[in-house]
Amino acid sequence: MKQNAHERKRRRVRKRWIAVALCLLLVVPAVSYVRALLYPGNASFTVRTVEWFRDHGGGFVIDTVETWKYSHQQPPATGAPADTTAPEPGGAPRAGQARVRPSATELPTVQLLPGVTVLDHEGKWSVARQSRSGLPLVWTTWFRPDPVHLPVSVAAALLPRGSYRLHLMPGTREPIVGMASKAGYSVPTADLPALVATFNAGFKMKDSHGGWWTNQSPAVPLVDGRASVVILRDGSARIGVWNRTVTMTKDVVAVRQNLDPVIVDGKVVDGLTANANGRWGTVRSQFQYTWRSGLGTDAHGNLIYVAGNKLTLATLASAMHQAGIVQGMELDIHAAMVSFDIEQPGPAGTVTGQRLLNSMNSPADRYLVDDQRDFFYVTAK
Repeated sequence: MKQNAHERKRRRVRKRWIAVALCLLLVVPAVSYVRALLYPGNASFTVRTVEWFRDHGGGFVIDTVETWKYSHQQPPATGAPADTTAPEPGGAPRAGQARVRPSATELPTVQLLPGVTVLDHEGKWSVARQSRSGLPLVWTTWFRPDPVHLPVSVAAALLPRGSYRLHLMPGTREPIVGMASKAGYSVPTADLPALVATFNAGFKMKDSHGGWWTNQSPAVPLVDGRASVVILRDGSARIGVWNRTVTMTKDVVAVRQNLDPVIVDGKVVDGLTANANGRWGTVRSQFQYTWRSGLGTDAHGNLIYVAGNKLTLATLASAMHQAGIVQGMELDIHAAMVSFDIEQPGPAGTVTGQRLLNSMNSPADRYLVDDQRDFFYVTAK
């Protein structure tokens, strides 16, 4: 009897220690998850949860779920475009503004789908933001890029060469967690009066296959051969392949890299539909029908941002080519990340934003408050 009682006691002690060990094993990830939920910077609960799961070994599961989800959201073949809403034309001046004056900027001709009836305003550039003197600061248009899925539409925003200054800003978690930033993690207050637009950068750095560099913080080493947004001292931007068509000079103030280029010398690059070796992210992610964005320059040096929903990588590249981009790269993807706002500064530091497409679901103050992801913003010269 004593032996049985002793054995039962040993079992109870063993169970208690197992319970304690299990609790400790659960406490560590629980604390980590709570920290992720509370970490400074704008990000939704869903985004924080997904990114925490990715960072703790769940990337394959997330990629598998996303691939299944978005690959089964193929848009219909016929029907009206899903989203043709762009900002109201800027021809009607605001109080204190002059009427829009003709611009010397040469706008690219948007190449519309052959054999498809052109809809009202499709492929026509209009002024969405102007200076007080009437000079265009942002031109926009919309068009259809997918002949197999006619309801799919994209929008393009063009920043005229010589009219803008582009800035690259860090977030609280990208390019690296806890990166020090003298200017903060949102559009600096001093730049709000001249603010023209804000928009998303590229993939998270560990997925971008590239680097992140400014003359204030060389956060992640730059990689040869990667598609790069290069910002010069005068605020202008060039898009190219690092150490091939763009390189470090004394005039470079910032570089943001993301994957391989999708348009080089006016031609869509080969291999997008296969994505061999993951040159543009995980092999199957580029076949997903999802929100995508891209950035490039046209033959006149204008900077053009393109975005839309229900796009594959190949469709995005085609849309960028249609918009006149001759050197171009993909930026970020998915609804929570793709964001372009045309900003209108008001009195006392207020800013009113207008989304490039109304279906973009990012917060109205995205990048006007601290954000977890790095981003670009544009001021008028």
